[in-house]
Amino acid sequence: LRSVLADVAYLRSVLPGTTEDAFFDYLATLDASEVTVSAVPEGSVVFARVPFLQVRGPLLVVQLLETTLLCLVSYASLVATNASRFRLLAGPDVKLMEMGLRRAQGPDGALSASKYSYIGGFDCTSNVLAGKLYGIPVRGTIAHSFIMSFTSLEEVQPRVSVAPLEGGEPVDLPALAESWLQRDFQGLLDTYCVRRSGLPNFCAVALALHQLGYRAIGVRLDSGDLAQQSKEIRRVLRACGAHFQVPWFETIPIAVSNNISEQSVEEFSREGSEINMIGVGTNLVTCPLQPSLGCVYKLVEVNGSPCLKLTEDEEKMTIPGIKTIYRLYDAAGHPFMDLMALEEEPSPSAGQELAVRVLGQLGETSKVMPTTVEPLHRTYFRDGEVCEPLPTLPEVRSHAQASLGLLSPAHRRLHEPQPYPV
Repeated sequence: LRSVLADVAYLRSVLPGTTEDAFFDYLATLDASEVTVSAVPEGSVVFARVPFLQVRGPLLVVQLLETTLLCLVSYASLVATNASRFRLLAGPDVKLMEMGLRRAQGPDGALSASKYSYIGGFDCTSNVLAGKLYGIPVRGTIAHSFIMSFTSLEEVQPRVSVAPLEGGEPVDLPALAESWLQRDFQGLLDTYCVRRSGLPNFCAVALALHQLGYRAIGVRLDSGDLAQQSKEIRRVLRACGAHFQVPWFETIPIAVSNNISEQSVEEFSREGSEINMIGVGTNLVTCPLQPSLGCVYKLVEVNGSPCLKLTEDEEKMTIPGIKTIYRLYDAAGHPFMDLMALEEEPSPSAGQELAVRVLGQLGETSKVMPTTVEPLHRTYFRDGEVCEPLPTLPEVRSHAQASLGLLSPAHRRLHEPQPYPV
């Protein structure tokens, strides 16, 4: 965080002429050298009303950071959460591909969606730029328009080689095709008709290529009753595999897309589909069930004095004071409560009986005894520098899946989950 002269000059041009020159002089020297940021590790499960990021420093500086920090964490957390819901519904064995680039909120939103859906549990993305920038596995298939662009077999002429460019070597197309077909031959079945065109043609080509040593990696459906069609396709693939004695043919992966929602994934499971990969776009990146996440950034202490915002809306009342956050675990290893304590209060210990007040039930005191106590916050930024090694994207993704896996089934279920106490 620092201002450049051009930024200060622009602010001078739009702020009232009565603004003191000393203010602009101060802005020119602005930096984050006195700011400290602590947070839960990226990819952690967090619950409502629990501070997952705390910022300390000069008041004006930390106020200026508010919009930037909220912008960085809100959509990212929302997409990662939405992706994790799809992962929980699909189960661990079905591959999930993010393919929302065309529906995302602009190019920046699309890149964020690819990155944070990967953290939330998706396996790959169709966004090639996200693959380049973040190392996310890239997957895709051919387009309907490519198939439709051919009007007859006469347009597909086999060529042995292509003349080299100046100073280059001849291009051996069979060798080039082999390098691709061994890894990436996937058939798009429903451009015209699955039963009468796509599926029989795929089987014919895939079986012929098998005789040449090539192995298809799958088929894709993009319309119709996806669950029912997947079962019909699997029956045909098994029959072909048995008849032509090609065992791997029976297990060719079936991928589907077409406005997939959480409800769609539930129906696939309920109907016993044979789907192995699901491509999700619109309903992943736009988060239609909750289009925005209500993250807030609230002042809780100034110069050592706690601050409290009072309002008639209880949910908007702030909890004063700098806090330390602990996650309490039961004997089965599941978290059962997040505990907020003032920074100066003694840390709770495993096996210690604690008297707590649950938010929303502040008139009542209850007692709990955790088997394990985990402090949630780590300090990542101090004195103008990152002071904690930042994890790689695969490490964040692994932590997110582990964090979700620790939740008890009652808290993890998507329909009517048990409220998690704080």
